Parts: sequence; structure tokens; C-alpha cells
Amino acid sequence: AARGRAAATTGGRTRTSALPVPGVRVLAVAFLGIGSVFGGMQVSLTAFAEEIGEPGVNGVLYGIFAAGNMLAGIVCGAVAWKTGPRGRLLAGYTGLTLFASALWAVHSVPLLAGLGLLIGLCIAPALISGYTLVERLVPAEGRTEAFTWLTGAVALGQAAAVTVAGQLADTHGASAGFVVPLAGTALALITLFVLRSRLTVKTTGLVAARGMSHREPVAVD
Repeated sequence: AARGRAAATTGGRTRTSALPVPGVRVLAVAFLGIGSVFGGMQVSLTAFAEEIGEPGVNGVLYGIFAAGNMLAGIVCGAVAWKTGPRGRLLAGYTGLTLFASALWAVHSVPLLAGLGLLIGLCIAPALISGYTLVERLVPAEGRTEAFTWLTGAVALGQAAAVTVAGQLADTHGASAGFVVPLAGTALALITLFVLRSRLTVKTTGLVAARGMSHREPVAVD
């Protein structure tokens, strides 16, 4: 039904819009959380490095975070997953929220580097699973638009997180800035769990077709 509402005829051609698909809206909200991780980590790691008097360590910490993301992306592409993309998406966001919840309490460079690595390892599975779901939820004609919505959501979440985390870090220190990734991922995880049914691909047509397969063939003149 959602796909039907998303279709519109323009100039004799059928154009399918992605935004009316409920799953796309859920994923867009969830991807704001990933943006909050990128923006919040960027600002808060810089503030942390300045607080301990070693500004050069910021690049190392963010590099480890990025390396975790890259490594997870390689592994995700190489593994033949037995679980579906929705399950992997929920697992990725659960890991993001869990590891982000400890950032604000860490005051050690090695521990912060370890947490950054773990958070990076969770980002790629979440992103890849989200884009995989789009391929299943949205007709081919609307997928480019859907991908754009998700990419834009990440950018918007990052911009908002940079602003908020920067203000918190300036006022209350780097630890306060690390609350932004936690808040963003927690809200995204709640959204995904509450609305996870909207990320399920409907197979009504397929079931109906199979249900009629017992009928005898009828000759047509």
C-alpha cells in the first residue's frame, strides 16, 4: 500500500517516491544517530586532547575510530550473513549505544582509543544494513532518492552534534561532549525497536500467488 501511495505518474512515466515508504522514514531518523556519533566524537576527542595537554593525540584517537569503521566495512562485505539486515541493524545500534554510554566516564587515552575502535566497528554494520534494507523496501525507481535521504540524515545529525557537543565541551568539558553520541544512538535505537515492524518487507503478493498454485490450468481461446 505504501508503495502504491509513493507512485505518481508524470509525463506518461511512473515515478516512485521513497519518502512515503514508512521504513525509509524510520531509517532516516536512525541515521541521525550515526551522524551524532561522527560529529560528537570529532568535537569531543579534540576537546579531550586539549584538556590533557596533548593536542596531537586527537588525530591518533580519531584515526583509530575511523580504522574500526573501515575494518568492519571490509568484514561485512566478506561475510555471508545468516541473519537478516534488520537484525544486524538492531545489533549494530545496540553496540553503538552500549559503547557510547561509557565515553563520558573515560579519562585515559588507551581506554578512549579502545572505545573508539569498538564504536567504529559498530558503525559500518549499521550503515550497510540500513542501505540493504532500502534495497528491499523501496522499488528500484525510488532507491536513489532513498539513499539520498539517508546520507542527508547522517550529515544533518553530524552538523547538529558538532554544534551541541561543542557548546557542551566548552561549558562543561570534554566528558559532557561525549553525551551527544550516547543520546543520539540511544534515541535511534529506541526508534528502531519501537518501529521495527516497518522495516519488514511485505510478501503478501508472493503468498497469494503461491496459494493459487493448486488450481488446474484452464485453456484460453
